[in-house]
This record gives sequence, C-alpha cells and structure tokens, in this order.
Amino acid sequence: MQNLFNKSYPFNDDYKRNTKIIFFISIGVFAFLLLFQPFDINLLTTKEKYYLIIGFVIITFLSLSLNLLFIPSMFPNKFSSAEWKIKNEILWNIWILFTILVGYFFYFKSLGLMKFDFNVVIKLILTAIIPISILIIANQNRMLRLHLKFADELNKKLQENKIVLDKIVQFNSDYQKDSLAVKVSLLLLVRSANNYIEVFWKEDEIVKNQMVRCTIAYAEELLKEHKFIFKCHRSYIVNISYIERIEGNSQGYKLFIRNVNFPIPVAKNFADKLKELI
Repeated sequence: MQNLFNKSYPFNDDYKRNTKIIFFISIGVFAFLLLFQPFDINLLTTKEKYYLIIGFVIITFLSLSLNLLFIPSMFPNKFSSAEWKIKNEILWNIWILFTILVGYFFYFKSLGLMKFDFNVVIKLILTAIIPISILIIANQNRMLRLHLKFADELNKKLQENKIVLDKIVQFNSDYQKDSLAVKVSLLLLVRSANNYIEVFWKEDEIVKNQMVRCTIAYAEELLKEHKFIFKCHRSYIVNISYIERIEGNSQGYKLFIRNVNFPIPVAKNFADKLKELI
C-alpha cells in the first residue's frame, strides 16, 4: 500500500486549462445551489438567497484560484510532476476541500440567516465535495486523453519505423547488371570508388559488398530521407546504427563498424552533425 502512495502522479500544471476548470466549477456550484437549494434556501428572501449563493460561488472561485493557480506558480519546485506522488495528490485534494469548506463555514455563520446545526455542517461538507469531485474527474479525463494521445503517437511512430526499416533501397547502376537492392536497415555504409560506389550491407551477420556504377551524390540523394544514414565524408555514407566505436587523433575522427576491416574517416565539417545525431 505504501508503494502505491509513493508512485508518481502527474501534477496538473496546465494553468490555462485550470482557469477554465475553475470558471466552470464555479458556474456548476451556482447551478447546484440554485436548483437544489440546500440549507433551506427556499425559505430565504430573494435578496438573502442570492447573497448566500453568490458568496459560495465566490469562495469556490477564490479557493480554487489560490490552490490551482497562485500557490503552484509561486512554488514550482514543490509542484513539479517529477516529484509529485499519489499521496501528494490525495493530500492536495483534501487541502483544497478543507479550504473551500472553511470558507463556506465562516461565510454561512457570518450571514446569520439560519440556525447552524449538525445537519448544516453535513450539507456544507457535501456542497464542498462537489467542486473537488468535478476537479478529480476533470484531471482523470485530462490524463486519459494525454495517455491515449501519447500511446497513439508511439504506435504511429513504431509503425513508421517498421516501414522505414523494411524499406528496400534500389541502387540503379549505369549498367543494369550491377544494380543492387538492399533493405535499408541492413545497409552498413557506402563509399565512393571513382566512377563507382561500393555498397556494404549485412546478411545473416556476414558483411557483403558490391560495386555499383553510380556516384556518391546519387547514393546520398537516394538515402537522404533516412535520419540514421549520415554522410560523414565526401567519399563515405554510413549507417550510424552500426557504428561500434569512434577514435580521434590529430588528423580528426575515424569510425569503426563491426566486421568491416577498414576505418571510415569523418570530415571536420561533419563532426558536429555526427555528434548531434549520436
């Protein structure tokens, strides 16, 4: 049970949305008091009735504004989602309920319109629970929408990644017999070789290579949509997913790919971009 209370819980720090919630909850309290008329409101004069109802609405509005807008903005570190737990959320809702209830209590007593007894206290508590219940439901709905949206985005991303990884890239040669089709996820590197490029790819953990008569510029254009494919030198294009290690010396950087028996140079003007990608 203790572990449950210590689980992370996202604090609702969307102030714009909270402002709307505060407004609609205040309207909801007004409608509830006007329609159901607890505290024998129907026995009051029209003026006294509206004094009581409007007073309760103002207290609700001020209490929620204090607790949902002003206090969190004044102490952002205390209300960070990274630090917020289920126990914090429970205690916070109890505190909001308490501030609303105390406000109702003293305002009701100050009016002196009706006899104050145990039944009135119960009605005050039930009335104060209304905005808290709406607040909790609104926050749960917000979290549900956020989680559903996030899950949907992740699923789309996974699908997009699967499509990309399964995509076949076709290196068309000036000589048709040299053309080569390779799954982009298995491509290791491409290097320039005069009027040819040499394509290296992985097949069942074995590195294979083939010469194709075309330019490195053509290969770069063919592969540019794939973020994990990077031109690190005027003569080399690499798949950063297969970089095993990077070594640096006075000449610059060199990349090493497993089972490829030569280093791949990194041009100075591409070094920062490589760092950013990795």
